[in-house]
Amino acid sequence: MPYARPTVVIVGRPNVGKSTLFNRITGQRRAIVGDEPGITRDRIHGFAEHDGRRFEVIDTGGIVVDDREYIPGQILRQAQVALESATHIIFLVDGRAEITAADRDLAAMLRKLGKPVSLAVNKADTGSRQDLAHQFYELGIPDVFPISGEHGTGVDALLDHVLAETPAEIPGAAAGPNAPPDHIKVAIIGRPNVGKSTLLNTLTGAERAIVSPIAGTTRDAVDETVTRDGVEYVFIDTAGIRRKGKTKAMAEKLSVVMARRHIRMAHVVLLVLDATEGVVGLDATIAGYAHEGGRGIVVCVNKWDEVEGHKGQKRNEFERKIRDQFKFLEYAPVAFLSAKTGAGVERLFPLIREVYESASRRIPTGELNRFVEQLRFEERKIYYMTQASIRPPEFVAFTDRGGPLHFSHERYLVNQIRRRFGFRGTPIVFKTRAKGAEQER
Repeated sequence: MPYARPTVVIVGRPNVGKSTLFNRITGQRRAIVGDEPGITRDRIHGFAEHDGRRFEVIDTGGIVVDDREYIPGQILRQAQVALESATHIIFLVDGRAEITAADRDLAAMLRKLGKPVSLAVNKADTGSRQDLAHQFYELGIPDVFPISGEHGTGVDALLDHVLAETPAEIPGAAAGPNAPPDHIKVAIIGRPNVGKSTLLNTLTGAERAIVSPIAGTTRDAVDETVTRDGVEYVFIDTAGIRRKGKTKAMAEKLSVVMARRHIRMAHVVLLVLDATEGVVGLDATIAGYAHEGGRGIVVCVNKWDEVEGHKGQKRNEFERKIRDQFKFLEYAPVAFLSAKTGAGVERLFPLIREVYESASRRIPTGELNRFVEQLRFEERKIYYMTQASIRPPEFVAFTDRGGPLHFSHERYLVNQIRRRFGFRGTPIVFKTRAKGAEQER
């Protein structure tokens, strides 16, 4: 009998080590970790396994219950959404610090939920500090575990307790932490404040990511799964990518690194542009990251509702500017939309699927050889061609001599492949190899 996997939510005030514990439990660097308080803002999802028991883990932003500032208030709101779905709550406190008013307020809030709560006293990585953990019983939570998220001390005992009521799964029955092939991973990328988080919220139909006029609000990558016509789309809202010289804060530097990592992990990338600002140089740089990573790409012109004048004519002019600035993205479809009003957003789903299927398409060698026979290509003789891989599609032509093709000749062949077989929205990699040669040229 299938059962719902438990959801374990990690909460605590800022800078007590929640993201470090999250990464320790999931076994991957999914959340950004640093000494600067408030790095995690949205809720971050991951999957983990302990003694054959699979479960979901959610890392939340640092909670200050009565903080009335905008960002802390939104962090609390996101955490409350996570707590509603929690099977078990891990309340994390700093074992090297005194109990604070914020700890007491949060403990009182958690006790009112009526859900199982375990108190994890973090940074208790020495015997003397473990002995001090008993003082945290005054928070009114009976199950107290001294741990070290950084070194892993005590984490197994904590998970044994948290998952005590969870049955082990049958070997081979679990789908694993990675999405199966029919899941389409979509990374939403772009400059800060172009509307990426608003687009995620509109696509998912929920306030999944914190949205504010403050550039750089998103730091971690925030993901959410949506099903349309039997296909699951996993949307990942990444932090706004800045120029290297403009990125000074440690958290922002790490955000850029993680955003580029999520581009590499995605199947399709939504490149978000701001229609009110036009195409700028940094947009082309960010587009280059996706192109070089071999990701399928859809260019999304956001805030189109704010453009005045004749929309049809403006649309043609804007797309012409995109083609001029992004000459290497001539294959990418362009979608005009408003993440705020929802106009044009629903059309992204079939477009994403089309781009994913293009990137995943494999052409039989026999069909490629019939294509080669009809080619008018005189730079060198092509004996036959084969497709080496997908996502991105990579083709290898076996020729009468080695050496790379001139850019213009390679472009011609790639364009001919597109004209014959499609491949809309995905870059194509083309390589040559001398017939009989062992080394790729």
